[in-house]
Amino acid sequence: MTIETINTLGELFGWISLINMSLLLLSTVLLFSLKSVAIKIHSKMFGLDEKDLNRAYFQYLAQFKILIIVFNVTPYIALKLMG
Repeated sequence: MTIETINTLGELFGWISLINMSLLLLSTVLLFSLKSVAIKIHSKMFGLDEKDLNRAYFQYLAQFKILIIVFNVTPYIALKLMG
């Protein structure tokens, strides 16, 4: 793999990381600012109570964050160290 390819991949993973972190931030802000609306909609759609939905929202945000770190940020850092 050439240095140019490594730099290109590093730039790609950098943009992917930025976009995904922005989506995570937007999801977090919208979820906390519109929590009552989201709970009302999701409780009707899925028949879950507020406690279960709060747990589901937390799990969603936590798993999304882990996926971003594992599949976007870590390869970006590895490519930057290689280049």
